[in-house]
Amino acid sequence: MLGFGRKKKDQAEQEPAVDEQKDAAGKDDARKDPAASQAGVSDAAGEAQAPSETEERTSQRAQTGPFDLAEVDAADLEGFIDLGGLRIRREPGVNVRLDVDQKSQRVVAVTLEEGQASVQVQAFAAPKSRGLWPQIRTELAESVRSQQGMVDITDGPFGRQVLAKIPASLPDGQRGLRVARFVGVDGPRWFLRGVFTGDAAVQEQAAARMEELFRGIVVVRGREPMAPRDLLPLEVPAEAVRRTEPEEEPDLQVPQRGPEVTRIG
Repeated sequence: MLGFGRKKKDQAEQEPAVDEQKDAAGKDDARKDPAASQAGVSDAAGEAQAPSETEERTSQRAQTGPFDLAEVDAADLEGFIDLGGLRIRREPGVNVRLDVDQKSQRVVAVTLEEGQASVQVQAFAAPKSRGLWPQIRTELAESVRSQQGMVDITDGPFGRQVLAKIPASLPDGQRGLRVARFVGVDGPRWFLRGVFTGDAAVQEQAAARMEELFRGIVVVRGREPMAPRDLLPLEVPAEAVRRTEPEEEPDLQVPQRGPEVTRIG
């Protein structure tokens, strides 16, 4: 676990919360990948508690992560990969994959992979006045249910989370379920979403490891005005290497072509 945030606790708690781009963060994701479409409707009845939930989580987040750049000393970022809107800590055995939109050739997400566990991360601009996660998880759940999927909204390590299960065809032709776990974190003018898949969605030990990586992420919101739910810009670092030889995959990978946006399950 990282120890960011202690020095600047008071400053962090005064900073505002988030908003995410509706298409990118909610329903559009659900249409693009079955997993994304799984997250959020069943807790519409409980959204009256959202303001207090957001305030409480913001205070905890500044101490435990994910972090805002203002909460981290420059020296603490040594060894992190600079992706523009996100800083990702290098970890042995963890592959960092950049997910690229085929049409625009824009980096739209970062996926961290270790073994059979993965978490896809996206950061969005948000308003100062409120958090986005209560609304986003409701939209996700609605989308999953529209695909005859099953949704459970439960308490998790980052607050309310969405567990989605969607009918899918298995490699052997049998019918099965694709499972994804969605979490959301509201920060100062940003919203960070994580989609845990593979072992990270169903196995406790793998989930704990990927949650630790997610907590260590540093978000760089920037000062420029952005519409709520716009994706924070992500950049391909100079050190990125395209996959060439499977037996020697680098830690930081750029897809050779097209999008490698999260496949759920």
